[in-house]
Amino acid sequence: MKMSLKELWQLYPIILKEHNPQYKQWYEIEKQNILNTISSEDIIRINHIGSSAVEGLLAKPTVDILLEIDGCCNVAQLIKKLKLIEFKLNCTEKDPMKMTFIKGYNSDGFAERVYHLHIRYLGNWNELYFRDFLIAYPDVAIEYGKLKLRLLKDFEHNRDGYTEAKSEFVLKYSNAAKHEFKDKYKIQI
Repeated sequence: MKMSLKELWQLYPIILKEHNPQYKQWYEIEKQNILNTISSEDIIRINHIGSSAVEGLLAKPTVDILLEIDGCCNVAQLIKKLKLIEFKLNCTEKDPMKMTFIKGYNSDGFAERVYHLHIRYLGNWNELYFRDFLIAYPDVAIEYGKLKLRLLKDFEHNRDGYTEAKSEFVLKYSNAAKHEFKDKYKIQI
């Protein structure tokens, strides 16, 4: 049975929890699963991103992973291989710039370990800078946690709205990080 977006958001609401020190271990386990499954020629860089990558930050209990791939990667083959380790494509897009895979979403709610795998071509991604900025500036991380708590009241059952409502804050500090960290993730040609 196909569920509407509203039904899905009821089953999988926004949940915020105190930082779980196991997030890093969960990331490392899943990173190894990915590295064991995907051809090493296709993987350029893999990173733990999102709030679960920032120690002490209030977070959805979801480990976000950014997998940057080579431009020659066979995307259809990549999708097949990720299915072997239980990742489900979360959209109909086959463009790596828009592909997100999920793991840990059960028919009755969330599993203990939930993952979002974001597939992109190698790039100068805001997610990397934002993570680094929050780690470097705990006061900004605290401010971000407070923002997420305020937004939870209005967007508990609206993931798109929740993400959109955080976007100005995220962009502001991603841009500050790019300036401060001198484009450390920028591709050097």
